[in-house]
Amino acid sequence: MSLFKLSDEQEAFAEAIRDFAQRECGTREQRDGLAQDVTEAHNRETMLKVAGLGWAGVMIPETYGGEGGGMVDMCVLVEEMNRGLVPINGYYTSLVVAGAYERFGSEEQKAEVLGGIAKGSVEAVAMSEPEAGSDVGNISCRAVRNGDGWIVNGQKTWTSNAMISDHILLIARTDSSGSKHEGLSMFNVPAGIEGMEVRPIDTMGGREVNDVFFTDCQLPADAVVGEVDRAWTQLMAGLNVERLIIAAVLLGIAQRAFDDALAYVKERHQFGHPIGSFQVIRHRLADLATEIECARLLLYTSARRVDEDPETLRPREVSMAKLKATEIAKTMSLEGMQMMGGYGYSTEYDMERLVRVALAGTIYAGANEVQREIIGKTYGL
Repeated sequence: MSLFKLSDEQEAFAEAIRDFAQRECGTREQRDGLAQDVTEAHNRETMLKVAGLGWAGVMIPETYGGEGGGMVDMCVLVEEMNRGLVPINGYYTSLVVAGAYERFGSEEQKAEVLGGIAKGSVEAVAMSEPEAGSDVGNISCRAVRNGDGWIVNGQKTWTSNAMISDHILLIARTDSSGSKHEGLSMFNVPAGIEGMEVRPIDTMGGREVNDVFFTDCQLPADAVVGEVDRAWTQLMAGLNVERLIIAAVLLGIAQRAFDDALAYVKERHQFGHPIGSFQVIRHRLADLATEIECARLLLYTSARRVDEDPETLRPREVSMAKLKATEIAKTMSLEGMQMMGGYGYSTEYDMERLVRVALAGTIYAGANEVQREIIGKTYGL
């Protein structure tokens, strides 16, 4: 039981998600089948079941087919889905994208994209480039006016779920006359459009990220999301959502690693005793449980503050939440592997998968070094 007090409805929501996860992917055989032996992180049929329960629209306004919930509701859903290893990773990029469309999209864009997410569609955002990762302002992919529309040329990389998305929210340079953070614009790019090529990148975590190439890709005038040349400001407005989503994902992974390690050390016997009875294991798990609970309190307290005042940016709190959750997920999964010995390294168990997910979590959506810089700056450093 968490120290953070959820409402009765939110507690019931969490319990329903746990039941769903146990039913749909409670065994290793089920998980392997849904995720194609853990090489695919998103299963469309499972996502449609989630949408059918109304959960995919937890943060989508009711106007567009959602439930109109808040950040705490979203964190409950995301944490429990990841704790249960439900393969719907495309949903988390969709949540990031949803915030941008809700704030800045036209009514037509909102109806199409937000309504699609509530029904289980996947959305992606193309931001990073070979020479623009943490330094987002160094974006060089260009969109040039062409009559009433735009022509896009350039490359994006590490674009999560682009290969299965209905649209890609593209961040491109539309003006180079000002500072590097000026002259960026957002575009709504439909999947399969002529002039765009998506190439999956093989990683140790399977296929989830992609290179996206634009070659004379023509977009209509109404593809712009928000204002031309104002994407940097628009991106900053969505940081609360993005970092809390990632924190919730990795908190769920940390909790699952703890659950699996705890179950293992209770059952594994060495020298005539369960290894969990040895003080070194018992004390380490006590420390790890404490750190996980600290991360949970930080995440949900930040989420509640966002719900109370959605328009206020909270760079310190949300960066702390992302930093803490991803670091404890990495530590917990690696410690879990150590406690399980060779079995932790074996694909017979989930721990090696959790390690791979946790390691990546400290890099994407703003590497943890960047989060530390942001936190430091909020103290005037």
